Amino acid sequence: MRFSPLDAQHRSLDAKMVPFGGWDMPLAYPSGTLAEHAACRTGAVIFDVSHLGTVRVEGEKAFGQLQTCLTNDLSRIAPGRAQYTHLLDESDASVLDDIIVWWVSEQIFDVMPNASNTDRVVGAIGGTDTTASRAVIAVQGPQARAIVATFCPDAAAVKRFTVEEVQVCGFACVVAGTGYTGEDGIEIAVPNDGAAAVWNALREAGAIPAGLGARDTLRLEAGLPLHGHELGEGITSLQAGLEWVVAWNKPDFRGKSALTLEKEHGLTRRLVGISIPGRRPARDGTRVLDSSGSEIGSVSSGNYSPTLGHCVAMAFVKMSVNVGDAVSMDVRGTLIDGVVVATPFVAKKK
Repeated sequence: MRFSPLDAQHRSLDAKMVPFGGWDMPLAYPSGTLAEHAACRTGAVIFDVSHLGTVRVEGEKAFGQLQTCLTNDLSRIAPGRAQYTHLLDESDASVLDDIIVWWVSEQIFDVMPNASNTDRVVGAIGGTDTTASRAVIAVQGPQARAIVATFCPDAAAVKRFTVEEVQVCGFACVVAGTGYTGEDGIEIAVPNDGAAAVWNALREAGAIPAGLGARDTLRLEAGLPLHGHELGEGITSLQAGLEWVVAWNKPDFRGKSALTLEKEHGLTRRLVGISIPGRRPARDGTRVLDSSGSEIGSVSSGNYSPTLGHCVAMAFVKMSVNVGDAVSMDVRGTLIDGVVVATPFVAKKK
């Protein structure tokens, strides 16, 4: 089990700690997931996301290494920007990981894989695993930038999907305008010895600590995929509705041949949203049925939506299913009704 540089802070706040991706991480604080979720939608929260990996790829060959491994096209952006992308299995184009690339400077990239996939990503793209040297704090919510600006205006000014090296509380940090909640905000990669100082400054400025429980309900409301659910073994970028991360114009990338074949032959399933009245969720693996009772797919993620006041789910279903179709889900032998809807379930306020 690995422990975050902020482990002592979580325990001092009486967080409920749980194993996640090989790390001991906070699930929720005493206020509870619903309160933390609401705080992110209306104010600002801080998540410790140090369990996510950081792989530094640098040098004159770094750009080429990433271009030939990852689906998106880095030439669409430039140093000082971030990009969402996929790493595919060469044989069947399954999404081995979905990744954010922080293009820190001309020849320095910080590749951010999911918690349990760091070794796999290093094996595919090279680079150095620097996860153990830093904490990553995500500040998310409509008031996130205003709160950060009270003690570090430079960090607060980092725009969406932009990356900058910034001094935060006297520590050299990398700050990116990224997140995983559907709200505005930034993520701060801070050296271990500065993690507590930055965390405490954010709390003192008014940000509310939030755990993995709220992080999951927030990303589900925003229709964002979770590796192991909407992405992973047997799931391609196309099935997940994420073809926009695939740069077909590149000469090659890992899994391109297999993904091209799928595109040419046509998809057999796709990811949709389902709105479910009531508070009984349809969890991962729940069968989805059409109006005649025939099985048409299965749920990949489902939970109660605190913002909407009822349950929602994402599911992989047959291509014949359309938005507006009535469906039912077999939850432990009881059928619950739902309707196919477009995602996100909750859109960010403008």
